[in-house]
Amino acid sequence: MLFTRERLEQLEDSALAPYGMRSRASRGRVYAEDEHPYRTAYQRDRDRIIHTTAFRRLEYKTQVFVNTEGDYYRTRLTHTLEVAQIGRTLARALGANEDLSEAVCLVHDIGHPPFGHSGEQALNALMHDYGGFDHNQQSLRVVETLEHRYPEWPGLNLTYELREGIVKHETEYDVSSAQSFDPDKRGLLEAQIANAADEIAYNAHDLDDGLRAKLFTPDELDGIELWERVKHSVGWDGAGFDEMWRHRLIRRLIGLEVTDVINATEDRITAAGVKSTGDIQALDHNLIGFSESLKQINRGLKNFLYTRMYRHTRVIRMQMKADRLLNELFASYVAEPGQLPRSAQQRIAGDGLQRAVCDYIAGMTDRFALDEHAKMFDPNVSV
Repeated sequence: MLFTRERLEQLEDSALAPYGMRSRASRGRVYAEDEHPYRTAYQRDRDRIIHTTAFRRLEYKTQVFVNTEGDYYRTRLTHTLEVAQIGRTLARALGANEDLSEAVCLVHDIGHPPFGHSGEQALNALMHDYGGFDHNQQSLRVVETLEHRYPEWPGLNLTYELREGIVKHETEYDVSSAQSFDPDKRGLLEAQIANAADEIAYNAHDLDDGLRAKLFTPDELDGIELWERVKHSVGWDGAGFDEMWRHRLIRRLIGLEVTDVINATEDRITAAGVKSTGDIQALDHNLIGFSESLKQINRGLKNFLYTRMYRHTRVIRMQMKADRLLNELFASYVAEPGQLPRSAQQRIAGDGLQRAVCDYIAGMTDRFALDEHAKMFDPNVSV
C-alpha cells in the first residue's frame, strides 16, 4: 500500500488527540504551491529546514563551549537534534502532531548568532537603535527572507503554524514578540512541546558537558535534590564516578524530566477540558511543562549550573572575547561596507546598513567569525 499524503492525513485524524494539529487544517503558506504527493505539509517544512545553509552552520556555533575547545561538547546543532528527539517523544506520548513538533524543534535556534547567548547579547546591544536582535525573530527572518532556495519566492515558504511556532517559542530566557501571528493566542501544543524539550535538553547536556569538562565534580552536586533523586534512581552511591556512570545519570535525568512533563501535561489537559487546537490557544497559560514539584527542584540544578558553569572563569573569558570580537567586526563593517560580500551589500538599500551587517554576522559560525576577525585585524594573516 502506498502511503500518499491523503493517506497520511487520514492517519493523523485517527492517531492524533483532538487537540493535535492536523496538517490538512494548516492555514497554509504565504505563496501558493501544489501539495506534495506523499509528504504532509509539516513533513515538507521539516525537510526544508534540514536542507538550509543556516541549519548546517549550527554545527559550528557555540552552545556553551566554543567549537575549538573540543570535539565532544555540544554544539548548537547537536543541541537542536537532542531537542528534536525529546520533542518527538513528548508529541507521540501526548497525541500531538509529531512532524510539526519536530519541525519547530529543528528550527528553534536556526537564527542563533555565533558564540551562543553572549553573541546574541552583543548583537542586541549593537542593534539597540536599529530594532534590536532576538534569535527567535532572526530565525523567522532566516526562513522568510534570508535563505534563497526557490526562484518563485524568498525564504522557504513554510506553513503558518511552523512560523508561528518560531515566534512563540519561549523559555525562561527567551520570550519574543509574536506580532502578525495572533499574539493574544497561546502557541499550539506542538510549539509548547518545543519549549519543554529545549529546557530538558539544555539542563541535561549542560550538566553532562560541565562534568566532562571538569568545571565541577559530581561531589559538588551533592545536596541538590534533583541530582540526589537521579543518583538514587540508578543506584549510584557516589563512588567510582566514570564515563559510564555519567552516561547513566544523564540518561536517567532526561527520562525523569520527560516523564514528569508528560504526566503533568496530561493532568493539565484533563483539568482544562481542551478538545481542539482552538481551546489550547484560547487559554491564558501553557499546558506543557513540569509539575510544580519538579519545577521547584529543577531550580536547584539551574542555580548550580548558573554559578558553577555559565559563570565559570573559562566560560566568561570566552564570552568576553566573543563580545569584543563581534563589536570589532560590526564596527569595521559599518565603517566600510565594501568589506562585506556582495550578497550582504545588496541588502543595504532595502534593510539598512546596520541590519545588513547584523544579518551577515548572525549567519557566521564561530570558526568563520574568528577567521574573519583575524583577516581584518591581524596584518600577518592574508585576506
